[in-house]
Amino acid sequence: MSSTIHYTNCPVCGAADLRNVLSVKDHSVSGETFQVVECSNCSLRFTQDPPDAYGIVPYYKSEEYISHTNTSKGLINRMYQTVRKRTLRKKRKLIKRSTGLEKGKILDLGSGTGAFVNKMKQYGWEVTGLEPDADARKVGNQLYHIELSDTSGFYQLPAGNFDAITLWHVLEHVHDLQEYVAQLKLLLKENGKLFIAVPNYTSKDAAIYKECWAAYDVPRHLYHFSPRSMQVLMEQHGLKIRQYKPMWYDSFYVSMLSSKYKNARLNDPVGQGRTNLFASFFNGFRSNVNAMINVKRCSSVIYIIGK
Repeated sequence: MSSTIHYTNCPVCGAADLRNVLSVKDHSVSGETFQVVECSNCSLRFTQDPPDAYGIVPYYKSEEYISHTNTSKGLINRMYQTVRKRTLRKKRKLIKRSTGLEKGKILDLGSGTGAFVNKMKQYGWEVTGLEPDADARKVGNQLYHIELSDTSGFYQLPAGNFDAITLWHVLEHVHDLQEYVAQLKLLLKENGKLFIAVPNYTSKDAAIYKECWAAYDVPRHLYHFSPRSMQVLMEQHGLKIRQYKPMWYDSFYVSMLSSKYKNARLNDPVGQGRTNLFASFFNGFRSNVNAMINVKRCSSVIYIIGK
């Protein structure tokens, strides 16, 4: 039987000084509203009273959840598909540059339908891809003829085995956060690199769209990281953030979805609303300009982490 999780202490630093900051609607699946709470100590934001690991499963069952379905339905998802081809190349080059390796062993967690795993295999990397959703694994097999494994085997993987571990918008979904990060450190080779990409609620686009900011994505996103809270989490496990890298396209994609959600709230509370393309592109551009001054203000940040 599923239940909800109520936090009385911060999931990252354990502090009890918490405050409600936003009421955010699940626009993708349920239409339910969840409270987003902020820790005054480490600045983590998190979704209060989310479903547990068993109860969260139905919240991922949507045709519009692109990482699990590979859908091209709708303008926003078609644009996402086009941009993804470019970002896959950039991710591969980033891993090569950061590890100093042409080939090696890589673990990709939350592989979705396997596009990134497929890209790395094409360049000779030995890839282990884990994905909890059986439907997404099936799509990956159909699209790329690759075998993704269930995440149930994560804690049984051999220690010190990977030159690189990647989590592309995954850590915000993980229920057992502290245990998960401890296992990531265990699996990493001594000189290996950990790549964690997550949305950043301290970005300009988050400030513009507030409770309609699509990257809150409650209740699927359990945690809403700031660079400060990510630093605290890594330091607790003897890990160090070596570099911060921007994900420039995310500000546009998230702004387009956020515009859709905002218009649904203002004009059509029952429906999904329409995207204001001009305004959303302008807001995405504003966010990126702000992040050019300080990469830690980008809509999504890639944290490159070592022991």
